[in-house]
Amino acid sequence: MRRAILDPQPLGKLRGVVGPSLDAQVEARDLLRAIGRLKPEHQAILLAVDSPESMVEYARRRGMNPNSAATRLKIAREALFLSLRRWRRCR
Repeated sequence: MRRAILDPQPLGKLRGVVGPSLDAQVEARDLLRAIGRLKPEHQAILLAVDSPESMVEYARRRGMNPNSAATRLKIAREALFLSLRRWRRCR
């Protein structure tokens, strides 16, 4: 199956910046890699923060005390910070 090339430089037709800046994309990639290096339980609670449910709902669904969930989130954030700092130092 052949595909027609409508324009050899389609990005040149754009009038402005599309999507996140290159710096933002690099930061996001670094952050995802750092999250990937964490323990699974730290990954889970960090990613749960981005979900629409509250921390209380997150804790209840897992049979946890909400204060314990908040403490685990704090520990996971600290682990993420250390992971990012270590990785950036090695670059």
